[in-house]
Amino acid sequence: MKAPCVVAPIAAGVGLTGALLAAPAAEVRTDWTLEIKPLDSPAAEPSGQPQLSTSARGVILSWIERAGARATLKFAERTPAGWSEARTVASGDDWFVNWADVPSVARLADGTLAAHWLQKSGPGTYAYDVRLSFSKDDGRTWSPPATPHRDGTQTEHGFASLFQTPGTGLGLVWLDGRAMTGGHGSHGGGDMSLRAAVFGKDLKQASEVLVDNRVCECCPTTAAVTSEGVIVAYRNRSADEVRDIYVTRFEDGAWAEGVPVHADNWRIPACPVNGPVLSASGRDVAIAWFTIHNDQGQVFAAFSNDGGRTFGKPVRLDENGSLGRVDIELLADGSAVATYIESGTERPQFRIRRVESSGRTSAPMTVSGIDGTRTSGYPRMALDHGELTFAWIERDGELRVRTASAKVPVTASR
Repeated sequence: MKAPCVVAPIAAGVGLTGALLAAPAAEVRTDWTLEIKPLDSPAAEPSGQPQLSTSARGVILSWIERAGARATLKFAERTPAGWSEARTVASGDDWFVNWADVPSVARLADGTLAAHWLQKSGPGTYAYDVRLSFSKDDGRTWSPPATPHRDGTQTEHGFASLFQTPGTGLGLVWLDGRAMTGGHGSHGGGDMSLRAAVFGKDLKQASEVLVDNRVCECCPTTAAVTSEGVIVAYRNRSADEVRDIYVTRFEDGAWAEGVPVHADNWRIPACPVNGPVLSASGRDVAIAWFTIHNDQGQVFAAFSNDGGRTFGKPVRLDENGSLGRVDIELLADGSAVATYIESGTERPQFRIRRVESSGRTSAPMTVSGIDGTRTSGYPRMALDHGELTFAWIERDGELRVRTASAKVPVTASR
């Protein structure tokens, strides 16, 4: 039987069994800093599950608002004056709403909006499907929802990542539990897989394929598009419960066998609910992820200049421990900015730090204090035309999605 999902850091005695990873970089730049300014959030109370995406049109923020059992997926777009008016994608009282497995809204190259959310398919706790819908009129109307997986099983399908497929339409990957077994309220046995699908420019599904037949059960996935095609990262699961971060690339019409970004050798008999994040520009790729060493949560970034085939030495980002929940964006000068939750403080902090492939970093900056529990979810970051946008959850009475922005110094903007 599969062990349950847990929230890291985890109990003593379960940690990294491989070589010691790099400590925080000794050389810290003091000349790189950000002025982080609050933005009036378009999300009402109570709200959560924030997600950010970017396109040639700018940044999109999506989130869920709750009214009793009813959940509503909404979105707004970044404008020079702030956020646009919120628009509704879909709503339902049979949705699966989760702190880590969140919906999204993304704009494709032809202007089409694509959205996904999770909908229950049966009475079991983990019986739910990925649902997709499209809009050709900037979100005023949406197509009837479709499901990219065709197995028809009442099992877990989630943690989807949407991306623009080069030359076609929408691509996505997701965690697929069709090979898993179990009764009400449990994952049960069997293996979680990673699968992918493509929708053409006509928005009709063109494919559904297996990418990896054994992966970690509930860690978010991530995807980015390089000049050589799509790259996807996820947390793998070996036969002896090593759950390191892997990447796979779509090349020659097929998904390549997944390979580790770094041999963390983190052995844990449960899912830590902590996935990686990718950013790509041309052949340059940056990745951030979470692991545990000596029972301490740590976050790292690494760089690739060959489209994600190989990655350099990991650079540690946190100072005294982290809850993970990372994000990362490449900058024009080849460096990157990464966000994470620092836990080695009196109160957990949503932080950002610039990092270079050489290992040099900026001093960490705090975007906001955060409670660090599941209710705080995954903080998000997006980069567009030299401006960073942040989204996270705070409680002021009710939970609510908050936003802020910061101009990247000119020497490192894109």
